[in-house]
Amino acid sequence: MTFKRISLKSILLAFIFILISCTSKQEVDLIISQAQIYSVDQAFSTQEAMAIHQGKILAIGSNEDILAQYSSSNHQQKKGQFIYPGLIDAHAHLYNLGMQMQQVNLTGFKSFDEVIQRIQAFQQKNNKKYIIGRGWDQTKWPSQDFPTKDTLDVLFPDTPIALSRIDGHAMLCNTKALELANIDEETEVSGGAIFKNEKGELTGVLIDNPMQMVFESFPEVTSQVIEKALTEAEKVALSYGLTTISDAGLSRNVIETIDRLQQEDKMKIRLYAMVSNNAADLDYYLSKPPYKTERLNVRSVKVYADGALGSRGAALKEPYSDHEGHFGSMVIGHDEFSKLAKRIAKTEFQMNTHAIGDSANISVLKTYQKLIGNQENRRWRVEHAQVLGNDDFSYFSKNILPSVQPTHATSDMYWAEDRLGSERIKNAYAYKKLLDQVGILPLGTDFPVEKVSPMLTFYAAVSRQDTNAYPKGGFQPQNALSREEALRGMTIWAAYSNFEEDEKGSLESGKFADFIVLNEDLMQVDLKKVPDLEVIETFINGEKVYDQ
Repeated sequence: MTFKRISLKSILLAFIFILISCTSKQEVDLIISQAQIYSVDQAFSTQEAMAIHQGKILAIGSNEDILAQYSSSNHQQKKGQFIYPGLIDAHAHLYNLGMQMQQVNLTGFKSFDEVIQRIQAFQQKNNKKYIIGRGWDQTKWPSQDFPTKDTLDVLFPDTPIALSRIDGHAMLCNTKALELANIDEETEVSGGAIFKNEKGELTGVLIDNPMQMVFESFPEVTSQVIEKALTEAEKVALSYGLTTISDAGLSRNVIETIDRLQQEDKMKIRLYAMVSNNAADLDYYLSKPPYKTERLNVRSVKVYADGALGSRGAALKEPYSDHEGHFGSMVIGHDEFSKLAKRIAKTEFQMNTHAIGDSANISVLKTYQKLIGNQENRRWRVEHAQVLGNDDFSYFSKNILPSVQPTHATSDMYWAEDRLGSERIKNAYAYKKLLDQVGILPLGTDFPVEKVSPMLTFYAAVSRQDTNAYPKGGFQPQNALSREEALRGMTIWAAYSNFEEDEKGSLESGKFADFIVLNEDLMQVDLKKVPDLEVIETFINGEKVYDQ
């Protein structure tokens, strides 16, 4: 009898214990379990489960630990799937991508005839009063010569046409567009070029600074067009697993539109906004502290030092190997650059300068070193850091950061040595050498100059090849990154470059629940398959914002 009472009592106590244990679990918004989670923490650890509440990660660990402490009506078991931090593009142009989606897209065409055919088809369908396009690349054409406006003048004598090169540093205009911009044979320019033929007549090609005169003659962009550009481009970015984008050059108007759309919950993606270098916007933003919400961070200025290598606008210390006597050019004078840098140094804002050529890079680096070299935590950035002198790497640190785009190396490798010669090319696209110098290396795509996919960034960084596995062994393979380094560059190191490493870039307790789900393991899958990997789901703040 006593034995039975004890047994019943024991059973009752056990039941009460189980009941208390169940009811003491913390209820959360979302539990992810049975996954392989690459946390990208300091140890690069992998975990199995996460508890997420109010947009942040409460805990991450084993299935057993998380399920013992937390419960949720939204428990997702990711059997056989792989989770990574939300990808961060350290240098891209989300707004420009959206605008390009509304214009004539000229990327990928292998001749100027194909470009003309695309413009005709576009205009027949859209009947634009001003035809604007982007994406042509003469290095992919048989002759590799710059185009001229002659055919455009014949086909479109009364419709202005402005077509930007893929890098955004050259433009082809027809006569009507040049007239609207008040550009003629007598127009003088610094920081760029206006091409003329042997007779002194305009060819229609503009390099860098004179393009601004054309931009100012464009039809006014309405708020509806801006909204459409942003929201349509966001859909593309989310489908590739991008949860934060550093947009390299935005006007106040666009920044404020982004903020409004985010506040109205019409835009989910996070933006690190670089303010464009124009007087009105700088006067507005530099007169006050940086502006920060959970989704928008406005604390940097984008400046252009020189042009691009493909259009021979990059500023080199010695002449181009394939253009005798031509050095490229700075698009901003040294005195003007120094004055601007001093102004920014007096604020909390970060300075992010586009520098491609070795002459532009050393000019920027020396100015940075002089102004903020002895200051802590300024994190000024050199965007692209593409061609460097052998002694210039030593200027970089965690306070003077290179921000690079691996697909530039694999896009340019076919002709870059023609521009630079066999010696200078050795210190171009030198990503591993930069990483060894700094210890971190933020990575981006520079879309729409390159494709949006961060999987191509990862692939190019590790393989140093194009998607046809060319060249065998990789382009300058000594500068390839490891898979772990590439993933860090697209997550925690990119977050660091934006002063955001404490809130994103890794999956750790207290950070935003921004993550992506893949059905293949990016760290183990055959490298050749990486460009074709697809994101199954994208989460921001623990909310699913994309589902395949």
